[in-house]
Amino acid sequence: MISYVFSFRGRFASLLKIVFIASLFVFVNPIYAGSGYRLWLKYNMVPNKHLLYEYRAEINASMVAGNSLTIQAARNELHKGLDGLLGIKVPSVKNLYENGILLAGVYRNISLIRKVVLKNELEKAGDEGFVIRATKINGKKITIITANKDIGILYGVFDLLRLIQSNKDIANLNIVSCPKEKLRMLNHWDNLDGSRVYPGCSIWDWHTLPNYIKQRYVDYARANASIGINGAVLNNINADPKIIMHYYLVKVAALADLFRVYGIKVYLSANFESPKELGKLKTSNPFNSSVKEWWKHKAKEIYSLIPDFGGFVVKANSEGQPGPEDYGRTQADGANVIADALKPYNGIVIWRCFVYTYNPKDRARQAYDIFKPLDGKFDSNVLLQVKNGPLDFQPREPFSPLFGAMPRTPLIMEVDIGQGALGQDVSLAYLAPMWRETLMSDTFAKGKGSTVAKVIDGSLDGYKYSGMAGVSNINNDRDWTGNIFGQANWYAFGRLAWNYNLTSKQIADEWIRMTFSNEESIIEPVEKIMLASRENFVNYMNPLGLNMLTGWSVYHGPWVDNSEHQDWNSPYYHRADSIGIGFNRTRSGSDAVDQYFKPVADEFNFKETCPAKLLLWFHHVPWTYKMKSGETLWDGLCHHYYKGVEGVVEIQKIWNSLKGKIDPEEFKSEQMLLRMQYEDAVKWRDGCVLYFQTFSKLPIPAGLPKPQHKLAYYEAHNPM
Repeated sequence: MISYVFSFRGRFASLLKIVFIASLFVFVNPIYAGSGYRLWLKYNMVPNKHLLYEYRAEINASMVAGNSLTIQAARNELHKGLDGLLGIKVPSVKNLYENGILLAGVYRNISLIRKVVLKNELEKAGDEGFVIRATKINGKKITIITANKDIGILYGVFDLLRLIQSNKDIANLNIVSCPKEKLRMLNHWDNLDGSRVYPGCSIWDWHTLPNYIKQRYVDYARANASIGINGAVLNNINADPKIIMHYYLVKVAALADLFRVYGIKVYLSANFESPKELGKLKTSNPFNSSVKEWWKHKAKEIYSLIPDFGGFVVKANSEGQPGPEDYGRTQADGANVIADALKPYNGIVIWRCFVYTYNPKDRARQAYDIFKPLDGKFDSNVLLQVKNGPLDFQPREPFSPLFGAMPRTPLIMEVDIGQGALGQDVSLAYLAPMWRETLMSDTFAKGKGSTVAKVIDGSLDGYKYSGMAGVSNINNDRDWTGNIFGQANWYAFGRLAWNYNLTSKQIADEWIRMTFSNEESIIEPVEKIMLASRENFVNYMNPLGLNMLTGWSVYHGPWVDNSEHQDWNSPYYHRADSIGIGFNRTRSGSDAVDQYFKPVADEFNFKETCPAKLLLWFHHVPWTYKMKSGETLWDGLCHHYYKGVEGVVEIQKIWNSLKGKIDPEEFKSEQMLLRMQYEDAVKWRDGCVLYFQTFSKLPIPAGLPKPQHKLAYYEAHNPM
């Protein structure tokens, strides 16, 4: 029984302590073994007998120092993992008495550890990192996990277990690991009524909180800690003001108490109009003294309940959400009034740059045009959250020009784990390649090598804060994400936020080994599927830099043109006409290219140098234009659409070949989803090719199968 007494609040405190402590380290029921519930933390026994004996020789006892709840979580995770992976009960000891012992704990003041772990190694580890070292002490073979703080121990335990799960050699470990990003956050677009923006229902049961702590919340926290995620925004970015009422804050506090054990801070999306909606003020004008006082009182209330509350995320003046521009104030004015209220408690405001006006000349320009002039005008505890691309989580976009353009304002990158424009929980689209494409893009802000990764980790401009935020794909399905490969994107986000130098292939290899098997006959084909999946999606939906081909209310097609807002209609973006297709963002068009630094701007400005994958993003190109491939634009566009569908067919074949090698329930689930994805891909391909053919008046290239139906059929049948 845990002896630590939690500081719960309110009349329900005693009951909640009992429920919480009783459930904190209870592990999942084996009934979920084949459902995907265990995610990548399956801890099945190592099947390789030779490796199994080696692991048992390396670790035959453990000693974990410390009594905090985080250390106890590390101890329990270590024993759960080792017992499962090694197939034996690994004893916990109190003294160093034999070879093969594993030590874990915060050993800042133990001279014994100082002999083998250097001071500068612990300095490199920082507040959240860890050191793992295989060595000898007094002639005894020992593996050490050490850190400066308890959370580093938990992260180190998960790292060691990952190595064993992945069949890696642990005999000569010498690891110093620390996160690249300080903030590694999930944004849950979940509503208070249990619905979500994306498919499925919310995992938060606001009705039963705070008195009932579900095991699912514990396993959620474990999974996030295993990949280094340290923040969770609990509610929809289109925030219901009620979330910061006392009634809900008490419920949020219960989750915060649980998540704190696993190094996770809670954040909330705040509605800018909260002073009017909740405080009954006549205005939410950030310059109004009553508004300022209201935010200060609200901050005091929140921190009295949640002392380590992370802060607010705010979406303002976007898609109908209220904001400072409603009062003639700037985005900086709006952010700063809230930031000032949080500053005494070390809280932060994460202000989203997804801001635009309706029917602009070029919506892709707007975030830069609004925020670039405000660089340096935000308070020190304000961070700007910038989507990876200039628009809206499209299958492929260039990197946002704001990266590198705000040297005096910390930026964090926002990505969409939920696949909002990539088939959501139906389609297989492994997104690590997409995110690394942005991270490794060179902004040239301070010369060659000024990558987006260096912008958001703070190293380029000396930001105090750094981070990545991912829109969560987690729901209440048994497998958490509705598609087991959605788990891979959750996993990849955490791993890249910890270390963006990991390749997409490395992350896929880890996840496959932990989720499916260490057998090469499984790893190789599943890895092939994953690494091809996102490009397949781009090809059959938005090839050659096309974007926003979906309608404003449903994922329908490039013909949708029924919104009063021009920039919510597909033709606004593809600009297809009898001459060609694509949005002219060059110096002769909207001049979005010159929002980038000169080497990048010059590359994008000319068709001859613009990467083919972004050609139609920046250029309106004639249908007969001869591309570098030797094809005309029309033929190349068609071939991309058909290649995308062929890619899905190939994925189906590979997956079907794994029958009998993959858990039957997981295999059948993905098999059915791939059938759905194939049908969607064919509809997208045929509908888009027929639609664009009405402008090009050119034949579908020889050798490609003709669509089964006429265009009217696809216009009438929603392909997503």
